[in-house]
Amino acid sequence: MAYSCTMDSSRPAENRAATGIERDDDLELLSDALREGGRIAMGYFCKNPRAQQKADGTSVSEADFAVDTALRDLLTGARPGYGWLSEETEDNDARLDCERVWVVDPIDGTRAFLKEKPEWTIAAALVEAGRPVIGVVYNPASNEFFHAVQGQGTQLNGTRVGVSDPVALKNSSLIASQGLLGRNIWDLPWPPVQTQWVNSIAYRLALVAAGQFDGTLSMSPKNDWDLAAAELLVQEAGGTMTTQTGGSFLYNSPRPRQEGVIAAGPSLHAELLDRCRRANI
Repeated sequence: MAYSCTMDSSRPAENRAATGIERDDDLELLSDALREGGRIAMGYFCKNPRAQQKADGTSVSEADFAVDTALRDLLTGARPGYGWLSEETEDNDARLDCERVWVVDPIDGTRAFLKEKPEWTIAAALVEAGRPVIGVVYNPASNEFFHAVQGQGTQLNGTRVGVSDPVALKNSSLIASQGLLGRNIWDLPWPPVQTQWVNSIAYRLALVAAGQFDGTLSMSPKNDWDLAAAELLVQEAGGTMTTQTGGSFLYNSPRPRQEGVIAAGPSLHAELLDRCRRANI
C-alpha cells in the first residue's frame, strides 16, 4: 500500500513546526487510536490467536495485523499528509518526503502476547524532522497508559512521572537479560544488581521513564518502531537514552534500523555507557 505526503507550501519551511494546538490535537488523535487498538488486541489476548513466524524468526499474530490495520486507518485517515512506518505494514519510500511520520508498533512483545503474559504494549510516535515529538506506549492488559509530548514531561495514567536518579550501579534495578550480564564480554565483573526481563522493549523503556526500574540496556539492534515513542518518554521524564556506543537516534531514515540501547537516569546511564563502550563485542 502506497502513501503520499502533501506539503503546505503556504508556510515557509522554518515555520512548519506544529503549534501547541496542533500538538494537542495530534496527541488526542493518537491516544484515541491506541486505546481502540488496545480494545482490539484484548479481543485476541489469551484466546489462542493464529500466529506465524516471519522471515527474521520473530512471531506475528492475527492480532498484530488487526491492530495495525485499525491504527493505520485511524491515523492516516485523519492526517493524510503524515507518513506511515509500522512493523506490520510493507515499507515504501513515500514516508521519506513527509514532514511528519507516524511510527508504530501495533504489538511490541508479540512473544509475551502469545504466551499470555501482560508484558506487551502498543507503541506509537509522531516523528518530525527525525525526532519524536509525541510518544504513547499503552499496555492494555495492565491498564498502563504512558504518554509524552515534547517539552511537557511524561505521564502515566495522567500523573507526571520521572526517572530514578541519582543511583549507583550497585544494587540498582535493571530490566536486562541476566544472560547478557553474564556474557564473557565485560572487562569488569558486574556488581550486585537486581534484574528482571520484560519482552517488550517499549514497555521496558516506559517503566524506566516512570521510575519503576532504574535502567535498561540491550546490545541487540532495534527498529524505529521499537524505540521512537519510548525514547520521548525517557527524555521527558528526565532520563538519558543513547545507543550502546553513546550515539543518538534519528528516525525515519531510509533504513529504519538502530543500534542497541541504554536508558537510565543521567548518573546511572553514564556508568552503564562506560561499561558498554569497554565491552568486547
